[in-house]
Amino acid sequence: MFQVLSSAWALLLGMGLLMVGNGLQGTLLGVRGEIEGFTTLEMSFVMSAYFVGFLGGSKLAPDLIRRVGHVRVFAALASFISAVMILYPAFTNPAAWILGRVIIGFCFSGVYVTAESWLNNAADNENRGKALSLYMMVQMAGIVGAQGLLLVGDPAGYETFVIASVLVSISFAPILLSISPTPAFDTAKPMTLKQLFDTSPLGCVGMFLLGGVFSAQFGMSAVFGAEAGLSLLEISIFVATFYVGATLLQYPLGWISDRMDRRVLILIIAGVGAVGATIGMKFGLQFEMLLVSAFLIGGMTSPLYSLLIAHTNDYLDHDDMAAASGGLVFINGLGAIAGPVVTGWLMSEGVFGPQGYFLFMIVLLAALAVYAGYRTTQRAAIPLEDTGIMAPMSPTASPVSVEFAQEYAIETDLEEHDAAHDLG
Repeated sequence: MFQVLSSAWALLLGMGLLMVGNGLQGTLLGVRGEIEGFTTLEMSFVMSAYFVGFLGGSKLAPDLIRRVGHVRVFAALASFISAVMILYPAFTNPAAWILGRVIIGFCFSGVYVTAESWLNNAADNENRGKALSLYMMVQMAGIVGAQGLLLVGDPAGYETFVIASVLVSISFAPILLSISPTPAFDTAKPMTLKQLFDTSPLGCVGMFLLGGVFSAQFGMSAVFGAEAGLSLLEISIFVATFYVGATLLQYPLGWISDRMDRRVLILIIAGVGAVGATIGMKFGLQFEMLLVSAFLIGGMTSPLYSLLIAHTNDYLDHDDMAAASGGLVFINGLGAIAGPVVTGWLMSEGVFGPQGYFLFMIVLLAALAVYAGYRTTQRAAIPLEDTGIMAPMSPTASPVSVEFAQEYAIETDLEEHDAAHDLG
């Protein structure tokens, strides 16, 4: 762990500040949109725009990095993020916000690609798992901490937007001042979506459905809170609870996943997530029950992301794991683009109102549970000794991070096989 910190502290510090800025602006826009009188459907397009940009950035950022290098890409994209954040309150109309969110999504995707390839270079076989865990903890801590900053200024004014912009502006200073070497950059060519689906239907369907669930959670939770009449403090606590649940339950569920049929565990986790969403829909007027709901939804969806990738890996050769990562992230991104739009329509007046937020997640998580149950009837379970490990990952991960996790899974699997061979 100390070795990772010594070689990548600047990157982790910069990413922590960036995640605070990202977590703050996402929640802040949901609250400010209500103040400005934007409709729920308009806000859904605003939130969906982030994932459109994110998906585009994950495709184009590698070429930018190859041409001009990690440091320049990181600094340039972070500068754009900072500029857009401070312009939000100056142009308070849905079209401007949609454009701003596309730009920010693109830039954050590029920043993640840059940061994750840098982190991968800083890690080696012995500490790759620790590096992944540390990176994910920094991401989650940044988003949770951002919710507290929501209370610092008036969301109807400029102060909070300025804070988010400043945090992003200073985030790249540690990296620019660091003497750490920048790595060479390369990504694996993804396999076709048909090949990926033929290999793991559950992995593909699950990643698409989960993309919709996570984008509703990440993009529309503050919109729901504003529509439901929660106070600013309650909204910040509600949004933070999703990520607290994700952080606390990621590792216990990962430990369990390495010791049972992953399809059954996917069914159970998705079912628990659907129950959590049902609690929110049925008891949404009680704030304490909203927190229970958020904890269960967040605690199930983040591990599901890692679990679906690990399940897909179980049916892949080592040489194909990295190639599959790009396809899985792309499928998840398609679901993420659709998620806020469908959620916003369900939340509209005359449809279901604010409770449509939970209804959307109930349907998707229940569908995932049912499909996982169906897949258990289609082929026999892989023996536990032939399965790989589940590497912890955040649903905000870029293809580089997923490749990073694939490398860790491969290395661990090879080490375990070598150890077993030696004992034999």
